[in-house]
Amino acid sequence: MCLAIPSRIVSTDGITAVVDVCGARREANLMLLPDEVAPGDFVLVHAGFAMQTVDRESAEESLRFFRRLVAAAETSGEGADDVPEEFRELFARGAISWGDDTAKPAD
Repeated sequence: MCLAIPSRIVSTDGITAVVDVCGARREANLMLLPDEVAPGDFVLVHAGFAMQTVDRESAEESLRFFRRLVAAAETSGEGADDVPEEFRELFARGAISWGDDTAKPAD
């Protein structure tokens, strides 16, 4: 199973971008995108590659869905150590916490 995280472009340099997900920043490769992107655009990132662009509304909806998944995991008795690796940095930065549905994507 693959998981692509909606991420906001912060800056670009050739085929590399810095992306932000709820305050967690990392580099993503843009070589798979058919069109250019600019700061403020949203992309789906998987394994360090931006796979496609998405609109802001879709990105925010997906992030809300991820928070609901976390809440469901908490209800089932799972804890922060059971979080998929893709989310660990978000939890470490406090961008998403167990049972918190108020965290919002960074502007």
